[in-house]
Amino acid sequence: MMNMIRYTLKFSICLFALAIVSGAQGRENSATSISWRRCLNQRPEFYATDQAIRIADNLLLHQRDSGGWQKNIDMASVLSKQDKAKLRKARIKNDSTLDNEATRTQMRYLAIVYQATGIERFKEAFLKGLDYVLDAQYDNGGWPQRYPNPTGYSKHITFNDGTMIGVLDLLGDVTGKKPPYIFVDEDHRRRAEAAVPKGVECILKCQIVVNGRKTAWCAQHDEKTFVPRKARSYELASISGAESVGIVRFLMSIDRPGPEIIEAVQAAVAWFDEAGIEGIRQIRKQNRAESNGWDKVIVEDASAPRIWARFYDIETNKPFFCSRDGIPKTTLAEISYERRNGYSWLGYYATDLLANEYPAWQKKWAPAKNVLGR
Repeated sequence: MMNMIRYTLKFSICLFALAIVSGAQGRENSATSISWRRCLNQRPEFYATDQAIRIADNLLLHQRDSGGWQKNIDMASVLSKQDKAKLRKARIKNDSTLDNEATRTQMRYLAIVYQATGIERFKEAFLKGLDYVLDAQYDNGGWPQRYPNPTGYSKHITFNDGTMIGVLDLLGDVTGKKPPYIFVDEDHRRRAEAAVPKGVECILKCQIVVNGRKTAWCAQHDEKTFVPRKARSYELASISGAESVGIVRFLMSIDRPGPEIIEAVQAAVAWFDEAGIEGIRQIRKQNRAESNGWDKVIVEDASAPRIWARFYDIETNKPFFCSRDGIPKTTLAEISYERRNGYSWLGYYATDLLANEYPAWQKKWAPAKNVLGR
């Protein structure tokens, strides 16, 4: 009888231990299931959890000595001792960037976790990142894609993928003491406040003028002369139908805009109104001859809404498309299958801007002139 009791007790203890291990593994699996892309989209209570703190500590390991971070890395994944050792050795690397929302995304996450936990090391890492962002700004107000010591096209003033506008939005929130940045000290806040108008001035200087008329912006501009510049071989100097939308939205967000800002917005909106392409639609068509089994094609469709090209020739204002050979083509069908289907060439970029956002802004700040004429 005693043996049976001992056996039952041992069995119960084993089950209890397994439950603890299983629960721990479940919690860890739950932690690893949150990718870095989803880290800023959690419920508020998440940011005070052990999972959130583990990910924030990951960011401290990924942060370079410069204060910035790399791009396109899942910084929420569980790190081994070897991973952590490698990251500590890599801190001196010169690969920090503002591209693809890098650095400012990590800063926002750290600020939210600090706000939820009050853990000082996260505040310190955020401020180090803020120093990085402020130090990266050129004297003329622009930001490069990478810092420090950028080379090639990464040294150009970069609007591509919302780089410069994203930085200005961050600094604007810091300046305005908006959550989660209310903890930022006055010295950093004043530096951020001084950086924003310099950035606005740079934006105005970069606006492309053709035959005496202001249009929109290129995805990147020369860091000294402000002229449009190319990036990758298929990203030629051009007027951008994609990046320019974010720039206009940022300018429209400025309270009590001066005449220069109003003029810049009006000119860009007028350009968008003219540059919209009618009567076509981009579709995915089955094509079993290709590896993916489908292909992007343009079809005529009189009922299709206006669409905009990503790139427009600066002189002719006509859309163009490009393979990796750097030779512009007038139609999407003329470029390689790989670039045609591996890049965004057309989109409804300015639809909401023209239909809703600009009309509301115009009534408030420029009631005497509606460049859309409707």
